[in-house]
This record gives sequence, C-alpha cells and structure tokens, in this order.
Amino acid sequence: MRELTKAEEEIMQVMWDLNTGFVKDVIEKLPDPKPAYNTVSTIIRILEQKGFIDHMPYGKTHQYFPKVTKEEYRKFVTEKLMNGYFENSVGDLVSFFVKQQQIDLKEADEILKMIEEMKKAK
Repeated sequence: MRELTKAEEEIMQVMWDLNTGFVKDVIEKLPDPKPAYNTVSTIIRILEQKGFIDHMPYGKTHQYFPKVTKEEYRKFVTEKLMNGYFENSVGDLVSFFVKQQQIDLKEADEILKMIEEMKKAK
C-alpha cells in the first residue's frame, strides 16, 4: 500500500463515507470552493491505478467504490507513523501527544490502561 497525497486522501474520505458514488456525488460532499469535475475525475482515476478504488461501468459513466477500507488505510498510516517517528513505541507516541498538550494526562492514563489490558489478554 502507498501513502496518499492530501488531495487523494480528501477524495478517499468522501468515498469511505459514500461507499459508492459517481464523480458528481464526490464533488457534492467536498467543501467549498468545489474543485472542477475534471480534477476530481483525475484524482479518482489515480486512486484506481493505486488500487484504492474500483468502478462499475454504467453506460458512459462509472460508479466508484473503495477497495481499501478506512480501517486498512488507518492501520497502514499508523504503522508508518509509529515506525518512522516513534521507533515503534506506543509510550513515545503518547508522551509526544502529552508534551504537545494534544492529550491530557487522564486520557494518556486511559490509553496506557487499555494497552496493559491488551497485553494481559495475549
């Protein structure tokens, strides 16, 4: 699996929400200012080439649907983040968020408790 660009990820977020849709459906769900039809169509074709989306033809148009689930991509991105920046240490990741004040100590404690429970379950 490959990492998505910001534009590709924005389209995939819409596709995951829609589950199936035509280019016009994707455009409707995008924030203003809306990108051009051709721009969205091009990004969808790129996502199809990358294996994230597939389609069913309906005459001259195509209905698109995700081939990769949001959960599969989330797992891929999280593993890449963990391996690339936190040396695969959940503790380092939680510590980073606490230091950046993006997570409070109560939430961090809850996360660590969940991790400990998971370890015990194994």
